[in-house]
Amino acid sequence: MDTDWTPSACTLPTAELPLRRAEFDQLFADYLRGADRVDPHTLDLLLAADSRATATDLTARENECCSFFTFTFTEAPDDRIRLRIHVPPAYVAVLDGLSERLPR
Repeated sequence: MDTDWTPSACTLPTAELPLRRAEFDQLFADYLRGADRVDPHTLDLLLAADSRATATDLTARENECCSFFTFTFTEAPDDRIRLRIHVPPAYVAVLDGLSERLPR
Protein backbone atom coordinates (compact mmCIF):
# COMPACT_ATOMS: atom_id res chain seq x y z
CA MET A 1 0.00 0.00 0.00
CA ASP A 2 1.16 3.54 -0.71
CA THR A 3 2.47 5.66 2.12
CA ASP A 4 1.03 8.93 0.79
CA TRP A 5 -1.40 9.12 3.71
CA THR A 6 1.44 9.10 6.26
CA PRO A 7 1.61 12.68 7.52
CA SER A 8 4.76 14.72 7.86
CA ALA A 9 3.90 14.99 11.58
CA CYS A 10 4.77 11.30 11.96
CA THR A 11 8.20 10.93 13.54
CA LEU A 12 8.55 7.20 12.89
CA PRO A 13 11.62 6.66 10.68
CA THR A 14 10.59 6.01 7.08
CA ALA A 15 12.29 2.61 7.08
CA GLU A 16 10.05 1.51 9.96
CA LEU A 17 6.74 2.52 8.34
CA PRO A 18 6.21 -0.81 6.52
CA LEU A 19 6.86 -2.69 9.77
CA ARG A 20 4.33 -0.59 11.69
CA ARG A 21 1.74 -1.04 8.92
CA ALA A 22 2.36 -4.78 9.11
CA GLU A 23 1.76 -4.70 12.87
CA PHE A 24 -1.62 -3.02 12.35
CA ASP A 25 -2.43 -5.50 9.58
CA GLN A 26 -1.63 -8.38 11.94
CA LEU A 27 -3.72 -6.87 14.75
CA PHE A 28 -6.65 -6.59 12.36
CA ALA A 29 -6.17 -10.09 10.94
CA ASP A 30 -5.88 -11.75 14.35
CA TYR A 31 -8.31 -9.80 16.52
CA LEU A 32 -10.70 -7.58 14.56
CA ARG A 33 -14.33 -8.58 15.08
CA GLY A 34 -16.04 -5.48 13.69
CA ALA A 35 -15.51 -1.88 12.63
CA ASP A 36 -17.65 1.22 12.43
CA ARG A 37 -16.63 4.57 10.95
CA VAL A 38 -18.56 6.72 13.39
CA ASP A 39 -17.77 9.96 11.59
CA PRO A 40 -14.91 11.29 9.44
CA HIS A 41 -12.71 11.73 12.54
CA THR A 42 -13.60 8.56 14.45
CA LEU A 43 -13.22 4.84 13.86
CA ASP A 44 -14.47 2.22 16.32
CA LEU A 45 -12.89 -1.22 16.23
CA LEU A 46 -14.32 -4.22 18.03
CA LEU A 47 -11.46 -6.50 19.05
CA ALA A 48 -11.26 -9.92 20.65
CA ALA A 49 -10.66 -9.74 24.40
CA ASP A 50 -7.27 -11.40 24.17
CA SER A 51 -6.01 -8.53 22.00
CA ARG A 52 -5.64 -6.09 24.90
CA ALA A 53 -1.89 -6.44 25.49
CA THR A 54 -1.05 -6.37 21.79
CA ALA A 55 -3.40 -3.48 20.99
CA THR A 56 -2.33 -1.43 24.01
CA ASP A 57 1.35 -1.85 23.17
CA LEU A 58 0.85 -1.03 19.48
CA THR A 59 -1.29 2.06 20.10
CA ALA A 60 1.13 3.35 22.76
CA ARG A 61 4.03 3.06 20.31
CA GLU A 62 1.94 4.68 17.58
CA ASN A 63 1.18 7.63 19.88
CA GLU A 64 4.92 8.12 20.38
CA CYS A 65 5.40 8.96 16.70
CA CYS A 66 1.92 10.22 15.78
CA SER A 67 0.66 12.10 18.82
CA PHE A 68 -2.39 13.40 16.95
CA PHE A 69 -4.12 10.02 17.43
CA THR A 70 -6.41 9.52 20.41
CA PHE A 71 -6.84 5.83 21.24
CA THR A 72 -9.49 4.92 23.80
CA PHE A 73 -10.16 1.40 25.05
CA THR A 74 -13.48 0.40 26.62
CA GLU A 75 -15.10 -2.89 27.47
CA ALA A 76 -17.66 -4.13 24.94
CA PRO A 77 -20.30 -6.88 25.09
CA ASP A 78 -19.32 -10.53 24.80
CA ASP A 79 -15.91 -10.03 26.45
CA ARG A 80 -14.67 -7.88 23.61
CA ILE A 81 -12.76 -4.62 23.58
CA ARG A 82 -13.75 -1.47 21.75
CA LEU A 83 -10.87 0.60 20.46
CA ARG A 84 -11.95 4.09 19.45
CA ILE A 85 -9.49 5.91 17.21
CA HIS A 86 -10.00 9.64 16.85
CA VAL A 87 -8.04 12.21 14.86
CA PRO A 88 -8.33 16.00 14.49
CA PRO A 89 -9.77 17.31 11.20
CA ALA A 90 -6.31 17.88 9.70
CA TYR A 91 -5.58 14.14 9.93
CA VAL A 92 -8.74 12.58 8.49
CA ALA A 93 -6.72 11.29 5.52
CA VAL A 94 -4.53 9.32 7.94
CA LEU A 95 -7.60 7.69 9.49
CA ASP A 96 -8.88 6.99 5.96
CA GLY A 97 -5.60 5.23 5.18
CA LEU A 98 -5.80 3.16 8.34
CA SER A 99 -9.44 2.28 7.60
CA GLU A 100 -8.49 1.06 4.14
CA ARG A 101 -6.23 -1.53 5.77
CA LEU A 102 -9.17 -3.22 7.53
CA PRO A 103 -10.00 -6.67 6.16
CA ARG A 104 -13.06 -6.66 3.94
